[in-house]
Amino acid sequence: MNKLFYGDNLTIMKKMPPESVDLIYLDPPFNSDRSYNLLYKNTTGLPIPEQIEAFCDTWEMDYEKSEQAYDIPHIMQEYGINADLMHFWHHMAQALKSTDTKMLAYLVYMTVRLIEMHRILKSSGSIFLHCDPTASHYLKIIMDGIFGLKQFRNEIVWHYSGWNKKLKNKFESRHDVILFYAKSDNSEHFAGFSIPWESEDEYIKKRKQKVSIDENGNKYVMSDAGGGKRIRRYIEEAMEYGSPVDDVWGIDKINNSSKEKLGYPTQKPLALLERIIQSASKENDVVFDPFCGCGTTIEAAIRNNRRWIGCDIAIHSVRLIQDTRIKKYSLDEGKDYSIEGVPQSNEQAQYLFEQDPFQFQHWAIEKTGGFCSNKKTGDRGIDGKIYFEVSGKLCSMVLSVKGGNIKPGDIRDLRGVLEREGGVEMAGFISLQIPTKAMAKEADDAGYYEYQGVKYPRIQLLTIQDIFEGKRWHCPSVVKAKRKDLGQTYLSL
Repeated sequence: MNKLFYGDNLTIMKKMPPESVDLIYLDPPFNSDRSYNLLYKNTTGLPIPEQIEAFCDTWEMDYEKSEQAYDIPHIMQEYGINADLMHFWHHMAQALKSTDTKMLAYLVYMTVRLIEMHRILKSSGSIFLHCDPTASHYLKIIMDGIFGLKQFRNEIVWHYSGWNKKLKNKFESRHDVILFYAKSDNSEHFAGFSIPWESEDEYIKKRKQKVSIDENGNKYVMSDAGGGKRIRRYIEEAMEYGSPVDDVWGIDKINNSSKEKLGYPTQKPLALLERIIQSASKENDVVFDPFCGCGTTIEAAIRNNRRWIGCDIAIHSVRLIQDTRIKKYSLDEGKDYSIEGVPQSNEQAQYLFEQDPFQFQHWAIEKTGGFCSNKKTGDRGIDGKIYFEVSGKLCSMVLSVKGGNIKPGDIRDLRGVLEREGGVEMAGFISLQIPTKAMAKEADDAGYYEYQGVKYPRIQLLTIQDIFEGKRWHCPSVVKAKRKDLGQTYLSL
């Protein structure tokens, strides 16, 4: 059965059987400001500056990433990866530790995941890693070590059009890079499948010929027939004598006028994913996207009769994929696909907390319409926020989540956050357990925040059961999203 997972893809991949997928496409958050964390900034009515900083938090060398960096050579040894890469990793990590810790954090994040992808990929399979110039050279070295230098197939250049700008200190950037690797020398991963030919747009762009349309609506170009004569050559006929696609793909990206546009900052065109899927898999093969975002890979797999597995850490993405991609093809949940990792009861929420406390925290905050902090440690008591507008000014309600034992001191700590943080007017506390009377009193003692004659409790308490019953935060009008399924929306007061 097709599956859509909500959660950290590393945790999910570790539970997947070895050699269980035929094709992997990943478009991970790049080491640049185009991370999908900016989804939250782009889909709210007012700017949220700290969401830009949230991306940087993802690439801090915190305790967890420092431990992973230390463990990577041991993981490589366990998975039988070439010993030379272990030595290279050690020296590269040491160099980046003193020169670019954000890059090191990013590479730690990616390396542990690429090792798992190598494990779950079939020997006849292939992987396409979408990246940009800020980190592609580092990633290629890591891919060479994990998959093998001989398994490198192409560095595909996805070239797209854009607005011409006045050049300042560099040429305009108009491409992304896709690294294509095979799992083994087995030729099944590519040869014999549907090798794509140039699309009509690509054919015309490459040859730079003026296209005309005849009285029947057929496109043609004028070609030299020799002896000074020129004849009509119809595009459809010319395409028959075209050539297979090379490693430069001229596919237009999603723009503001595109019918495909879903409001997702890093959305890729369906034509791009269909080309990859058609050229590197066959019908009924399993396609896996560990960063499925708005679900373009999933739709491309559905359209081409492939089985699929998608994964994303944001509940907004899971909801968007189900409501826009899957619904379009009338697939039935439970019959045609399943959604895994989204709690539907207190017991399932408890299980999520026991398996992955950070993901439990992430889910609880998004479930109530909030935005999550990306920090697993050092968040100073702030796990997420609800944003609302007061007289044209952006204010917030900080959120704290506890899955284990709770006590009155937790509320006192939250009250301290209210007093410490600027622009914070209220606070919310989410827990699996029912708060004690002493905790409720601590919350009541915090008093009220008043706006336009309405009083709102400064500290509010919600249990997971409350959330399942539809209860939400009581606060002024929340910043409205451009799309209700992508970000924060108005709450029922």
